[in-house]
Amino acid sequence: MKKSEFKRRRTQLMKMMGKGTIAILPSASQVTRNRDVDFPFRQDSDFLYLTGFDEPDSVMVLIPGRKHGEYILFCREKDPEQETWHGRRAGQEGAVEDYGADDSFPIDDMDDILPGLLEGNDAIFYVMGRYAEFDQRLIGWVNHIKEQSRSGLHVPSEFVSLDYILHDMRLFKSREELKLMRKAAAISVIAHLRAMKLCRPGQYEYQIAAEFDHEFGRSGAQHAYPAIVGGGANGCILHYTENNQVLNDGDLLLIDSGCEVQGYASDITRTFPVNGKYSPAQRDIYNIVLAAQMAAIKKVKPGNQWNDPHNAAIRAITKGLTEIKLLKGNPAKLIKEQAYRKYYMHRTGHWLGLDVHDVGDYKVGDQWRLLEPGMVLTIEPGIYIPAHSKGVHRKWWDIGIRIEDDVLVTSTGCEVLTQALVKKPGEIEALMAG
Repeated sequence: MKKSEFKRRRTQLMKMMGKGTIAILPSASQVTRNRDVDFPFRQDSDFLYLTGFDEPDSVMVLIPGRKHGEYILFCREKDPEQETWHGRRAGQEGAVEDYGADDSFPIDDMDDILPGLLEGNDAIFYVMGRYAEFDQRLIGWVNHIKEQSRSGLHVPSEFVSLDYILHDMRLFKSREELKLMRKAAAISVIAHLRAMKLCRPGQYEYQIAAEFDHEFGRSGAQHAYPAIVGGGANGCILHYTENNQVLNDGDLLLIDSGCEVQGYASDITRTFPVNGKYSPAQRDIYNIVLAAQMAAIKKVKPGNQWNDPHNAAIRAITKGLTEIKLLKGNPAKLIKEQAYRKYYMHRTGHWLGLDVHDVGDYKVGDQWRLLEPGMVLTIEPGIYIPAHSKGVHRKWWDIGIRIEDDVLVTSTGCEVLTQALVKKPGEIEALMAG
């Protein structure tokens, strides 16, 4: 992504902050996995959004109107020995030349420099509680300034939640962001198609999961979240990630997997028969979920409320379940009683962006938020019927189905970013047979 995109974001944020303020945002830190092994580093999403800087142990500072430069980046110094072992660093020169910082200082000098930057400002924009150790350092700096207030130092008198305004910015995706989200969606679609084509009875869930590892890796992408590859009964576990069981003839396979590109996520779920052919019972449930998803997607357009797609999905699921006698009674009364929750217990979607469950309020005050162009959300209704469910015939047991796509709100309606992935049962069967 171009440096100008990050500069635009910082400029927009500082306009919202106003003069006499300072924003401070730490990066993520490297996390130990076990002994001398670290987890793969993933940058803090807010930090990445504003800087594009992908190193740990860094701190971004924004000071609107500062004469010597509004954007300051504290980061690790260049160190040939450490870089030989652990990889290249941008250093202070790179922070300025490659990442657009107006000024950059070594992270080890932060205790000497940052307190002076706090002086003279009225408010500190900061996300309290995310990084507890940094919280204590910041409070310590402020208290130190307070102790010197009799010497004429101006002490910031207010902490303002940085994420309140920043997360509202992140909710609306720019053209550059959408390019990356479309790329992530396209890679994930190919991976799901590979899984459908290669799936056979007798394979293990992890063998199918490996197709996603392969496709994401060869495309320069990473998993946006741990893949869910659940065959049979495992498809009824919403966040199943063991992915270690054999795939049996006659079972369904539910796969919830998406990649991220430069931090931007995709999120797709498909459910298909291990042997390539839906049973009549499986097809009945599948068609209900598909109808619910289509009804929900139709409600994704500017001016509709966030909850409108969910309500549409509930109506379709309740209607479908009454038609096949899994629910009995008047659909309107059943909806009021939330009888559907026995089989459909989660929401129909979430915001999508730099986080797979992206930031942004779902309500404004006590009202559901209105959908606006530039927002991206998932639409993912499902039905889950574990074995031995009370009063449920055996033919429905262990049917777990979810269908999920990524949807962009446009000026006239919506665009399904993952439209290229088949989801009609006949199309899936034809693909698997080919």
